[in-house]
Formats: sequence, C-alpha cells, structure tokens
Amino acid sequence: MTNAQALRNITPFDEIVLKIDELYDEAKNWADGEPIQNQQQHDAVEKIRDAIHEAGKKADEMRKEEKRPLDEQVKAIQDRYNPLIQPKKGKVDRAKSALGDVLAVWRDKLADEARAKAEAARIEAEEKRRAAEEAMRSSAGDLEAREEAEEILSAAKNAEKQAKRADKAATTGTGLRTYYRAEIEDLTAVLRHYWPIRRAELEEFALGLANADVRAGKRDIPGVRVIEEKRAV
Repeated sequence: MTNAQALRNITPFDEIVLKIDELYDEAKNWADGEPIQNQQQHDAVEKIRDAIHEAGKKADEMRKEEKRPLDEQVKAIQDRYNPLIQPKKGKVDRAKSALGDVLAVWRDKLADEARAKAEAARIEAEEKRRAAEEAMRSSAGDLEAREEAEEILSAAKNAEKQAKRADKAATTGTGLRTYYRAEIEDLTAVLRHYWPIRRAELEEFALGLANADVRAGKRDIPGVRVIEEKRAV
C-alpha cells in the first residue's frame, strides 16, 4: 500500500491522534525549561498552544458524537426502568415505603405491649426479691421459716429470669429499626464544638464559599484576602 492509499484509508480518529501527537512533540520542544527570549518565540508557542487546544476540542466533540448512540440507548433503558425501580420515586420504593409505614404502626403497637409486659414482670420480680430478702432476715433461728424463705427466694430468682426474658423479647426481633438524624438548633454552638476537632474540614468548606463569592465578583469578604493572579489564556 502506498502512502497516498494509507492516507485515504485513515480514520478521523487516527487523524486526530496524529495531529495531537505532532503538536505534543512540538510542545515538548518548547517546554524544555528554557524561557521565551523574544516576541517571535512567544507567538510560536502561543500558536502551538492554541492549535493543540483546538485539536483537543475536536477530539472531545468526536468522542461525544461517537458515544451519543450508546448514551441514547442507556437513557432509553433507564427511562423504561425508572418508573419501576428509581430510588425513592419508582413504584417499588414507593410501595415499600408505604407498606413499611403500615407495618411499623402494627409492630410498634406490639413492641409497646411487649415493653409494658416486660416492665410489669420486672416490677413483680423486684417485689418478690424484696419479699424473699425480708423472709430470709426474719427466718433467723427458725428452720421451718428458713425453708419457706428459701422457697420464696427461689421463686424470686425464677421471676427475675422470666423478667429478663421478657425484656429481651421486647427489645429484639420486633421488625423495627431505630434511625437517628441530627437537627441543628444552635449553629454557633455546633461550630464551637467542631472547630477544635474538625478545623481543616470547616476551613475547606469556608474556602469553597469564599471562592464562589470571588468568582461571582465579590472582593470584600470579612476574614478573606482576595489574591489576584495572571494566567495565560
């Protein structure tokens, strides 16, 4: 195959690769650590920079166009499934959330009843324990009374075991899960709390807010020094 034939068979992608590689090699020749000596060199460097910038834009446009059919296919698939399984908005999550609320009411009712029973069993066990301890103290020197007191103590211990089982049943296997979330009531107090232990993150967040204001044109921000820099465009 001749060079002419090879050039005719070259794909647009191959062409942009060759173009960027050529400009990249030229850029390496200029970006060799030596500073620009005159306006002519400046203009040459600027020309290469502009050329590789435009080549990069063209490559990105080609990339978008090449993957556009795939993006459309992916979007079509996603659009078909979203009504069913989109997080929080699809029918599956909406139905699960609604049914979860219904189940939670019933399970919470059962949990309340179980907790009430467990509390009653605990109180009863405490009363039996106190009665057994009093019987033991009163049985000193009386063998028959001591035997009765020991029976009362054994019953008290059994009641305590039953109370512990009831408490465990009331707090496990309920089908409910406890979630916690924070709600700020005093922002100043929160910032005072986190400042000594999360200072770097707070500073990064504050810097992001300040930079957004600076980009919007603000120059007078309390506690912020606006730095002016010159960059090639």
